[in-house]
Amino acid sequence: MNLLWVISRATGIVSLVLLTLVVVLGIAVHRQAGSRRTPRFVVAGLHRNATLLAVLLVVVHVVTVVADSYVTVSWLDTVVPFLGSYQTFWLGLGTVSLDLMVLLTVTSLLRHRIPARLWRGIHWLAYLFWPVAMVHAVGIGTDMTTAPGLAVIAACGLAVLAAGLWRMSAARAGAPQTRAETLLRTLREERHQDSRIRATAGR
Repeated sequence: MNLLWVISRATGIVSLVLLTLVVVLGIAVHRQAGSRRTPRFVVAGLHRNATLLAVLLVVVHVVTVVADSYVTVSWLDTVVPFLGSYQTFWLGLGTVSLDLMVLLTVTSLLRHRIPARLWRGIHWLAYLFWPVAMVHAVGIGTDMTTAPGLAVIAACGLAVLAAGLWRMSAARAGAPQTRAETLLRTLREERHQDSRIRATAGR
């Protein structure tokens, strides 16, 4: 069996699971802004680490797909959508999701250098990025029509749906804190996280 093909399939499936976790944790970060049960910086840290791991696996997925001679996919096909000759539509959706992931990742790294409103506006694209990646996986993934593949798809979909409903129910109930109080709490937790990082670095 072609090793590159196996790696590309495996990293594609695991990437989808991790990207689902990233979306769920992203929703949780927003929800935890007004919660005292779990510090927001803990959820934010998990979100950041899951994102970095997902990005790494997506990079491996793309590299192995291009390097594999079983299908014809060029580097240009991974950047510009709907150009490739191999399953043009489904591959194009993967390219769109990759472009969105790069945009979301870069703006996250530059979060403190761009206006907060612009950053929030761009990160609403995460709600577009995830379903596009999901449809790409279902359409092009050779394992997604099997029972385990369908189970992965169902689990990912239910996880995001549950997180979305959780966020909507919380918004409908109304937060007891004012917007200013929520912002102040968030700033305190971020300052606490920064102090923890400095203390760890000084050891």
